[in-house]
Amino acid sequence: MTRTIRTAAVIGAGTIGLSWTALFAAHGLTVRVSDPREDLAEAVTEALAQYAPHLAARGLDVTGLADRVHIAADVTEAVRDADVVQENGPERAAFKKDLFAMLAREAPAHALLLSSSSAIPSTAFTGKLSDEDAARVLIGHPFNPPHLVPLVEVVPGERTGEDAVRGAVDFYASVGRTPVVERQEIAGFVGNRLQNALSREAVYLVEQGVVTPEDLDTVMTNSLGLRWATVGPFLGSHLGGGPGGYRHLVEHIGKSMQQTGAGPGTPSQNDEQQERLIQAVEKAYGSSTYSELTETRDRRQLAVLSALDSADKEEN
Repeated sequence: MTRTIRTAAVIGAGTIGLSWTALFAAHGLTVRVSDPREDLAEAVTEALAQYAPHLAARGLDVTGLADRVHIAADVTEAVRDADVVQENGPERAAFKKDLFAMLAREAPAHALLLSSSSAIPSTAFTGKLSDEDAARVLIGHPFNPPHLVPLVEVVPGERTGEDAVRGAVDFYASVGRTPVVERQEIAGFVGNRLQNALSREAVYLVEQGVVTPEDLDTVMTNSLGLRWATVGPFLGSHLGGGPGGYRHLVEHIGKSMQQTGAGPGTPSQNDEQQERLIQAVEKAYGSSTYSELTETRDRRQLAVLSALDSADKEEN
């Protein structure tokens, strides 16, 4: 079944929700936004103004962007005519359980009900829904900010229908994202589990005094981050093995790495060490405002995306 998506409801207008709002509107959708925050209208206006240049740099027509975005009085009004709902509420299963019961009740029966949940699988909050309603609920987890970072992890729940999975993949592809379907529910999904594994080792290395937070970031952005932005860990390792590929890497370099004892460390969980780490990160980056840091991040992410686009065009 081919779905026609004309209207999107964005529930929750924090950083992720506002980014989704701008992306959906830039792709020509009518977007209705709901959030209890008192400054919702101002936040939406500011976000659209901030993100419009990013979207234009990605080749999208942002003319009349704000005209396609509407502030809803409440959740019911936001989802009333929606073809797709993107939820961005607090990361609490109990909250999502109540919210998705409302979404299933108030949204049209054909609407996809998608959650930006970062770690909680949809089965954890759809238990009381009917089979028919649970069939259209699944995770659509983005990476911040979703109007720039392409990946969306599409994670069906135990009762999600295949039609909804296909619909979610088609929808995210239609707004320029790169959806990846993950066929087993696991806390944190794939991206955040990888991120958390690397983050644990980063914390351990800083705690041990091996490196400062800013120098560790320099190591990443000038080596693994640069490499993985283009090929990913497995292809990178396959190429690292030379003509012999991944097999050669595992049989030779893999053995030498095991002999060195190099492996993930376990960072301290005590309050004193955590406070030291917080102060070290604040010393490294606290002199800049959040807006200044995100502007730099977004500018660099756009540069990487543009460079990858150019490389892909040359290959084709």
